[in-house]
Amino acid sequence: MQKSELKKIGSIQQMAYVRNMEYKEGRACGMKAFQVKSGDIQFTAAQDKCLDIVEFSYKGRTLNFLSKPGLQNRQHYDSSGFEAQRSIMGGLFFTCGTDNVGTPEVEAHHPLPMHGSLRSTPAEHVCGDAYWVGDEYHLRISGEMRQAQLFGGNVVLRRTIETVLGSNIIHIRDEFENESYEEVPFMLLYHCNAGYPLLDKGAVIDIPAVETVLRGEDTQTSLNWREMEAPEDGKPEEVFFHQVQADENGDTYAAVINKELGLGLKVHYNNNQLPNMTQWKSAASGDYALGLEPCNCRVNGQTWEKENHTLKTLKSGEKKVVELKFEVIEL
Repeated sequence: MQKSELKKIGSIQQMAYVRNMEYKEGRACGMKAFQVKSGDIQFTAAQDKCLDIVEFSYKGRTLNFLSKPGLQNRQHYDSSGFEAQRSIMGGLFFTCGTDNVGTPEVEAHHPLPMHGSLRSTPAEHVCGDAYWVGDEYHLRISGEMRQAQLFGGNVVLRRTIETVLGSNIIHIRDEFENESYEEVPFMLLYHCNAGYPLLDKGAVIDIPAVETVLRGEDTQTSLNWREMEAPEDGKPEEVFFHQVQADENGDTYAAVINKELGLGLKVHYNNNQLPNMTQWKSAASGDYALGLEPCNCRVNGQTWEKENHTLKTLKSGEKKVVELKFEVIEL
């Protein structure tokens, strides 16, 4: 949209807005969020859950997976081992880490929840803004999440989510800083989730993989990770680990394409920041989902990373920046 087109409307909110809102009933009751409309794109970022994007649609079509409990606020079982599955909503993405990714460790000195603590950490210093830069109308959300405990770590995540009216891209910029006085684990996975109607029988999974291993195996898998089948009652989930090609700058992607629908969702990321790609494929009825998960670790828990000498860390005072882009593709 150009500024000259403002003559055709009353309020710019007819085309784009950032709104601060709060849910009033059900499991989501009390959850604060930002709702963003930007032309054909609409999404909701949950302030009480790491500013993760919990809903995402394009031209009225939902593109993300939402788990059976639906939207919900922070719950007492967020950090209770495998019980944390009851609070995982899916959404366009949720942030896993930085203390743990994947398998919970309930026997540890400091118990580590499934997929870590960040995803249930509320934001502070939040801000929603919408403004012109030349002929571009920008919509921006920012906030800060602090993952900290007495006699433990103190990691701050400063997140910015931004899009431009008329664009099909959402840009996520995350800055992690270790504000404690000791080295701490830095496990990170972005659990990006496609769902129906984008995800359906025949949907193609596009990952520039050079090597693919099924979780629990040590050799190249023969299972079909490249295409989605129809839902099947009780079908077990599958998890694949990919090593991918990237360009000279380390930029790469993962995507799901539905040719029948004429739409695709592409996740752009940098392989130098997130050197692993985990793919979660669930064709089970009622849990029909695809996870495209750029990460710097596996989903086997912190102890496994330590034992395999692969655990990434942040030194005291160290900062790391990680960026993602979500792009809607029209075929």
